[in-house]
Amino acid sequence: MSAHHTRPEVPTTPSQTVGPYLHIGLPWPDGPFAVAEGTPGALWLRGTVYDGAGAPVTDALVETWQADPDGRFDHPDDPRGARSLPGFRGFGRCPTDASGSYAILTLKPGPVPGPTGDQAPHVDISVFARGMMHRVVTRLYFPEEEAANAADPVLGSIEDQAARATLVADREEGGYRLDIRLQGERETVFFDI
Repeated sequence: MSAHHTRPEVPTTPSQTVGPYLHIGLPWPDGPFAVAEGTPGALWLRGTVYDGAGAPVTDALVETWQADPDGRFDHPDDPRGARSLPGFRGFGRCPTDASGSYAILTLKPGPVPGPTGDQAPHVDISVFARGMMHRVVTRLYFPEEEAANAADPVLGSIEDQAARATLVADREEGGYRLDIRLQGERETVFFDI
């Protein structure tokens, strides 16, 4: 064999899509509860995940993570230092049910510092679903935070008003509702992170 022999170039194999056994081991009883039921100020974030044909996605997984009501994270990357709020996880995970719906019990976050000023209160959301190569990431903003939303650098980077509106939840009894459309008409804005 020659010293100059090179290995044949082998292409990489494609990534496996998410699922179809996505639910195994991922959901757990406390998953949808970023706070315990009965926590003062707790609210529900609810919605339905739809596919490109407008059909509910019944086997997706929705994850949320967020700051606490003061806009603080229990994470060393928080520039103000990690701070733990007892009883608040800042993280929720909920599989969609037979109607494609999810629900997370949490607290409304406060504004968080960003590189060019405060970001409006928001909840980060990841959606995992069968047939997708990777999760998609979006945000939920709160409708009553009009001034903060108008100044938010992420929302402000979306020029299309209709697209921007896909990130602002609707107020409903007990909390907020944000439907997530993976494709098609009124597709939710997703971010390349």
